[in-house]
Amino acid sequence: MKKVSVVIPAYNEQASIGDTLRAIRERFFCDELIVVDDGSKDQTAHIASKWADVVIRVPRNQGKGAAVQLGWKCASGDVVMLLDGDLRDSAAEAAHLLTPVLQDVCDMAVAVLPPPTVKAGLGLAKGLAHHGIRMLTGFEAKAPLSGQRAIRRELLNRLGSQDKGFGIEVGLTVDALRAGYRVAEVPVFFSHRETKNDWAGFCHRGNEFVAISRTLCWKWWEGQEWKRKS
Repeated sequence: MKKVSVVIPAYNEQASIGDTLRAIRERFFCDELIVVDDGSKDQTAHIASKWADVVIRVPRNQGKGAAVQLGWKCASGDVVMLLDGDLRDSAAEAAHLLTPVLQDVCDMAVAVLPPPTVKAGLGLAKGLAHHGIRMLTGFEAKAPLSGQRAIRRELLNRLGSQDKGFGIEVGLTVDALRAGYRVAEVPVFFSHRETKNDWAGFCHRGNEFVAISRTLCWKWWEGQEWKRKS
């Protein structure tokens, strides 16, 4: 029986982290539940400590990618699940994401969430990620920015350092495909907080776009280096 670790990066998630962790504990089996509190200024770590096996507190906010990588390096599972802290009750749907990896259908399963109830932004970040992944690997990603993933430990051990910010999902997909691993997208009825059409939302999407651009340039350069050496 493969051991399953769940890693949840969290930043100022006191409003939802408790519901998310409770749903995992009560309705989804895992062997290890790890929360990485990425410099939160609220009660995220305190609430998480009631449910998680391990709570890693980072003094200063380092970025989602840095928190995810710290979490999976501390995880001991044969399969590592990456979930966001704002899934609330829908986190119980994680079994649907885990199954394809446990059944050896794929090495990395990526959740495709239902369409948002309200359209926000112009879709530039998602579009950039989609086209960039296709250009570098040929893979047509429906959910290139999905942070909900189940990944075999062997794959994670093969990967190098990833983006410390919002480019981590793109980097994971590109590196996995380039290394010959199987990536599958799985429809899962997760729901999470939607980014709004306000100043905070525009800033978030702008930061996301910059991080994705940086990651794609990095991955393109790595590909050129590999070609030159081969």
